[in-house]
Amino acid sequence: MPQPEDASSVPATTAPSRPLKLATWNMEWLMAEDGPLAITAPPDRPHCSAADFEKLAAYAQHLDADIIGLQEVDATPTAERLFPARTYQIFMTDDALLQHPALAVRKPLRAHKNADLVELDVAPATAAHQLRRGLDVTVETGTTPLRILVLHLKTGCWDNPVAERQHSCPILLQQFGVLQNWISARAAAHEAFVIMGDFNRRMTVYDPFFLLLTHAAPLSLTTAGWASPCENGSYFIDHILLGGDAQSWLQPHSLRVMTYRVDAQPSTLSDHCAVSVRLNPQTSAPSQAPTPTALPPDTQP
Repeated sequence: MPQPEDASSVPATTAPSRPLKLATWNMEWLMAEDGPLAITAPPDRPHCSAADFEKLAAYAQHLDADIIGLQEVDATPTAERLFPARTYQIFMTDDALLQHPALAVRKPLRAHKNADLVELDVAPATAAHQLRRGLDVTVETGTTPLRILVLHLKTGCWDNPVAERQHSCPILLQQFGVLQNWISARAAAHEAFVIMGDFNRRMTVYDPFFLLLTHAAPLSLTTAGWASPCENGSYFIDHILLGGDAQSWLQPHSLRVMTYRVDAQPSTLSDHCAVSVRLNPQTSAPSQAPTPTALPPDTQP
């Protein structure tokens, strides 16, 4: 049974002597209210006050992860209000949208950005709204480079059949086809890789959408068999997938979900909780899958 984690940590180096903590966190319209993009954003979106930013920064400090995939962030300076530039390097997609996938990498880990996975934007050029690209970053772990794809896929096809032809499912199916190709390229290059983010899909190891990805290469779905404590209990739609050598790096029973404390003062934080696992790049033995059960919430700041 997983235990609540200790928030203490030692900064990572380019050759980690301890497991790396990876997390994915949808920030729900994390936007600078005094920035130029706020003027063009939907007026009914959540508005994040200075006090909210302070609370989110405290949660980010408690999360204490080495590598964090983010979704729904407007710009690098906004991300740096939670993950300061003195501690983290921020990477972000280059698309001209109000919301971006991003990645925070703890210094002094070395990392470089690869070309955005633009093919995830399967929307026609004439569509009213374009879809988000994928953020592709390589992180040097000290042993084997780790290729990381951060994504935020089309919403609305939570658990519908793969043959569903209405609503969002055909679009999500196209995006999964793009992911298949990306995974195939990583497998052909014998790369260790991670795909993490908001899949907007309640994936299990039996889900037809997940099985489509495994046709390209074997994958570990780290959230499989668990129920999330987020929002008083929910299905996971934020996932961390491991491929290549990264499958054997997973520290057993390291899956955590960071929940929010109920405050007396209402606040605008996020409707998603950060999901994290720990990887040990120096470990070659395969980890054991967890027994299906309810995942306890992480300790809160």
